[in-house]
Amino acid sequence: MGTSRKRLKPIMDLIRGKRVEDALNSLTLLPSPWAKTIYKVVASAAANAENNMLMNRDNLRIVHISADNAKSLKRFRPRARGRIGPIIKRSSHVMVVVDEDENRS
Repeated sequence: MGTSRKRLKPIMDLIRGKRVEDALNSLTLLPSPWAKTIYKVVASAAANAENNMLMNRDNLRIVHISADNAKSLKRFRPRARGRIGPIIKRSSHVMVVVDEDENRS
């Protein structure tokens, strides 16, 4: 993703531990542009669990969600008196783990 972990953390804290359907509904209501990207990641994780692991989508719960640092883009901006100022464009890897909730059957 093209954003830092710091921007993604409040969104991830909101959906951590929720059922997948509730999390997707919450993400659609958020105004942040990064909520749409996390929506796609969670939907993809649910689809993979449903198709590859033959799990029931209605019983899926987000067990773990995290964002790890990825490679940063290093750019420079001209400053006063012929100097340069660094610009670091941070990015991150988002990991979502879903599992069936054993309480709901």
